[in-house]
Amino acid sequence: MKPSTPEARLLEMVFPDHANHLGTLFGGQALAWMDKAAFIVASRHARRTVVTARSEEVNFRVPVRTGQLVELVARLVEVGRSSMQVEVEMTAEDPLTGDRRVCTTGRFVMIALDSNGSPTSVPPLEAAAD
Repeated sequence: MKPSTPEARLLEMVFPDHANHLGTLFGGQALAWMDKAAFIVASRHARRTVVTARSEEVNFRVPVRTGQLVELVARLVEVGRSSMQVEVEMTAEDPLTGDRRVCTTGRFVMIALDSNGSPTSVPPLEAAAD
């Protein structure tokens, strides 16, 4: 049986302190939550300290409003020697109606570090299943 793709899921509630003057989620807050999800899935795969090397192809599709719930799903999609590419999808949900929409997507490159802070090797993607 082929192992499943490693993933992490997080849920966050959008409160007023996460939003701008229009009542929509700050882009920087969305990126922080997405980066946290990418960090978790990469850390679980590498079982090492990991850091963000870059974020790329971040698309803000629809605004997220105060009071909505967001679900972040991070999936490990590619592994290099010390790098891991993680795709993150953030879905906004109205907690009263259940209406769900993909609001933001992005790709994050994470790097595994050894105890000296230097890049170190990670297991191949196929070895990630528990």
